[in-house]
Amino acid sequence: MAKVIFGAWDGNVIDNRNRKIYEIEEDPAFRDFDEFNPGNPIKAFFGGHGFFIFEKDVDLLDAALQHMERVARESCGKCTPCRVGTQIIKSKLEAMAAGQAAASALDEIETIAEHIQSTSMCGLGQTATVALLEMMRYFREEILHQIENRNGAARQPGATYLSAPCIEACPSRVDVPRYIDYIKDGKFTHSLGVILQKYPMAATCGRVCVRFCEMACRRTQVDEAVGIKVLKRFVADHEKYTTNDWFSAYSVPEKKPDDLKVAVIGAGPAGISAAYHLLLKGYPVDVFEAKTVPGGMAATGIPEYRLPKEVLRKETGIIETLGGRIFYDRKMGRDFTLKSLYADGYQAVFLGVGTHKGKAMGAIGEDPKLKGYAFGVDLLLKINHDYIDRGIPMDLGEKMVVVGGGNVAMDCVRSALRMGVREVHLVYRRSRNEMPADQEEVEGAEKEGVIFHFLTHPTRIISENGRVKGMELIKMELGEPDKSGRRSVTPMEGSEFSLETDAVVPAIGQQVEHGFLLPEDNVDFNKWGMIDVKQDALMSTRKGVFAGGDCVTGPATLIQAMAQGERGAESIDNYLTHGRVRFNPDLRMSGLVHAIQPMIKKGVSIPIKHEYRVKVRELDPEIRKRIFEEVEEPISIDEAYHEASRCMRCYRVYSVITEQ
Repeated sequence: MAKVIFGAWDGNVIDNRNRKIYEIEEDPAFRDFDEFNPGNPIKAFFGGHGFFIFEKDVDLLDAALQHMERVARESCGKCTPCRVGTQIIKSKLEAMAAGQAAASALDEIETIAEHIQSTSMCGLGQTATVALLEMMRYFREEILHQIENRNGAARQPGATYLSAPCIEACPSRVDVPRYIDYIKDGKFTHSLGVILQKYPMAATCGRVCVRFCEMACRRTQVDEAVGIKVLKRFVADHEKYTTNDWFSAYSVPEKKPDDLKVAVIGAGPAGISAAYHLLLKGYPVDVFEAKTVPGGMAATGIPEYRLPKEVLRKETGIIETLGGRIFYDRKMGRDFTLKSLYADGYQAVFLGVGTHKGKAMGAIGEDPKLKGYAFGVDLLLKINHDYIDRGIPMDLGEKMVVVGGGNVAMDCVRSALRMGVREVHLVYRRSRNEMPADQEEVEGAEKEGVIFHFLTHPTRIISENGRVKGMELIKMELGEPDKSGRRSVTPMEGSEFSLETDAVVPAIGQQVEHGFLLPEDNVDFNKWGMIDVKQDALMSTRKGVFAGGDCVTGPATLIQAMAQGERGAESIDNYLTHGRVRFNPDLRMSGLVHAIQPMIKKGVSIPIKHEYRVKVRELDPEIRKRIFEEVEEPISIDEAYHEASRCMRCYRVYSVITEQ
């Protein structure tokens, strides 16, 4: 656990310079700041709110210079204070570090730094000089002492990092402010390019992403979050997502030799992302998909009204555009094994098999063989594959009860209405506030006429002659929060009631279908039934076999699966190139940024004009609940410009000084 010798953060000063290192109390807030990578101590940390010094021999001028060099490099140049001022400060710090400028230059640096902070137009400039100013305001004598005793000090090892709250919230760490900047400038192709650097499914994500980035958007402290998702869809749709055109200008590195080919199991978001990044690195890649279409749960689980299949087909087509191959109707454990893959010459394997098996509720009388009983994932598969793709008629009955509170449950109830079910009930054991589903999906279901039963739990399925006839339920009440902060629920005595229904659909979670791996494969599962991997590297218990997506994390989101695919591809590249998964400094810096968040004051300190987000037009609920046409309509170019202009460009620069 690192000990702070001195520093200042948001005006809070820590000064332990007159104490022995062993006399300084350990602060749990700095438990993650001991080492940057194993054996390499962190000596100093600089950010947009201040700085901390952990070792006495840190060269303060050089540390400040490294920080300001990155700031000057990242300035967009649209406002003079940041564009010019950061360059002047960098030059003066360079001169002072080289002994070519007097200590009096500190006064001029401080004046310029204050001007940058108070007059810059975006978050980068407004926070760029905070650490430098805190150092000069509270520890100027320390800098002056070092200047007087300098003797041609060499550059210190370190790392710099550019991020923003929306970037850190995104599992794929998409550079959100940058692609919004390009929209502001009318450079839509460039904007799409920023997204495609991280994953290939921009139009898909622009429709179904759960928007972690918007939850973190600092604009919420003013009015409403920037419509990041809708802007992503805008650029993807505006560019017609012509993948061949975009990639014709993309220079793929020299192709790796054929004896370094990689097998990807599963063409869902994780597998597609892994294959995509491996192909961009030049590897020969083959994808094996158990179904007859690519996309995984995005294809078979997300309804057409949220994600048109034509959009998904174009995006997954990138794999073949880049030279990869996809083999359909090839199921691991049935058509091939891990052993046969290695016999065929594959040097690494990425498992992205997903979680396609539903979970039972545990209710009395529950039997998957009952007519009218279907797991949520199976119901959506039948609707998407049999009805939408193949036109096979389906009769789901007059009444349906769906149990669950996630997006799969929302997809089931809204799809059931479109399939002609007259009365659809949603049963959830907690309150509306605890529902994990996207609130837009919940509101959409309400508008379309779904009947919600919150704080309600199923206890028995009533059946007759092998067919579902009804369900017995009991009301629940919220208890005290558990260790995770989530409130417990307990049954209310005497609150039992029943519902008549033709169909019961549990949508309470999914799990991995085991059987695709053999005991001799030496790939272990953890206690939750997911593939056991090293968290950062995503390598399984067998060397050279990697895994990612829902089969590792449990049922999650499309963006989380794609992020795991990218990480898996990087680890496979490390493994095939260096024989091991190497340390990733950006991931480590991201971890430090997350660790420092509790110390950051909230609030937007500069005046911002209230500009509410663009309202996305939707089909009328009475019309859309009878058809599978896409509910949300695209925004116009003028609306995109307006929405992009709301971004406050909350970039922050972070830097560390390390021992090596």
